[in-house]
Amino acid sequence: MPMTLPESWRDAVGDELEKPYFAALEAFLAEERAHDKVFPPEDEVFTALKLTPFDDVKVVILGQDPYHDDGQAHGLSFSVKPGIKTPPSLVNMYKELESDLGFPRPNHGNLTRWAEQGVLMLNAVLTVRAHKPNSHKSKGWEKFTTAVIKALSHREKPMIFVLWGGFAKKKAKLIDDHHVILIGTHPSPLSARNGFFGSKPYSTINRHLEELGQAPIDWRLPDL
Repeated sequence: MPMTLPESWRDAVGDELEKPYFAALEAFLAEERAHDKVFPPEDEVFTALKLTPFDDVKVVILGQDPYHDDGQAHGLSFSVKPGIKTPPSLVNMYKELESDLGFPRPNHGNLTRWAEQGVLMLNAVLTVRAHKPNSHKSKGWEKFTTAVIKALSHREKPMIFVLWGGFAKKKAKLIDDHHVILIGTHPSPLSARNGFFGSKPYSTINRHLEELGQAPIDWRLPDL
């Protein structure tokens, strides 16, 4: 079954689904799903785009690859479904959230509330084979998500792009200079102590939003 792009994104990137690379990607995914478990489920691949319509994007937080263990990935970068243990990078994001704004760590790792406020939680690759990180790298998703970034970059209304880590920083060249670009250290346990902790990303994002005349994000995540 072909993947369905949310309506608000069709004018921006709908043409991508008609291109040969996307047909090849869909064929690859059909073969993968026929023989292996693939995350997230097919109806959750475009969760980030469903929850954050094109015209409503205020902040883009770019991830790389979906979580690859059972029940984790649901289409939002860094986020997991309720009831799933909070992954280490997100634990560090919560530590910095408490340090930055005083909001306590919630009892879950679900970032839907951020997405619904205009924070596009976008991975560069939108699927993965179970327990095989980066297994769907270079199969076509990068072309699609690059098109998403370019479409957002060409949007007249400015937004904030958050590029954590070396992979994300490479996307800065795609972004027009009327937007705000925040480049920083990835929250992974391997790097968080080298610049992520103490960077105050949440208050910085809100300060820039207010300077742009936009409402700040309420970063609080109530317990579920």
